[in-house]
Amino acid sequence: MKTNKILSAAFLAIALFAGATSFAQTKEKTVMVGGAAMYPSKNIVENAVNSKDHTTLVAAVKAADLVKTLSSAGPFTVFAPTNAAFDKLPKGTIETVLKPENKAMLQGILTYHVVAGKMNSSDIAKAIKAGNGKAMLTTVQGGKLTATMEGKKLVLTDETGGKATVTIADVNQSNGVIHVVDTVLMHK
Repeated sequence: MKTNKILSAAFLAIALFAGATSFAQTKEKTVMVGGAAMYPSKNIVENAVNSKDHTTLVAAVKAADLVKTLSSAGPFTVFAPTNAAFDKLPKGTIETVLKPENKAMLQGILTYHVVAGKMNSSDIAKAIKAGNGKAMLTTVQGGKLTATMEGKKLVLTDETGGKATVTIADVNQSNGVIHVVDTVLMHK
C-alpha cells in the first residue's frame, strides 16, 4: 500500500514535470514562416526580415519609417500580409505607396494591420465568442477590424468589406505576436 502511494506520487510528479516542460516548449515554440525560423526571443522586425514571404512588407515597413516602432517593446499584434497578398492589390499600388511623398498613406495602411497588445489566436477566439460571433479590434491606425470565425479559420474584415484569412497564427515574438494573413487590409 505504501509502495503504491510512493509510485503514484512519483508518477504524478513526472507527469507534472513533463506537462510543465511541454507547456514551456509550446509557449516558446519556433514557427517556420517563409522558409525561416521565427524565434520567440527576437522582435517582430528581426524575424520578419528573414521570411521570404514577407519581403514586400519589410520594404514597406522600412519605407514608412516603422522599423524602430515595430522593434520597440510593444507588445503588438501584427496581421502580416504575405507578398502574395500585396500582389492582389491593383497594379501599381505598391510602387505608388512606396514613394516618399506617400509615406503618410503607407504608414496608415501598415498601422491598420497592428493592434496594441498581444492577442494570440485563443484570445481573439475568446473575444469573438464574447461578442456573439464578432470581435471588434481597434488598430494602431485608429480604424476597426472585425474578427470572426469561418469554420476553424480566423477571418478579419476591414472597413471596406475586404476579408483576410489568417494562414499562420501565433508566431510569437519578444514584443508581441504575428498572424500571417493572405490579403492586405484597407481602412476607410
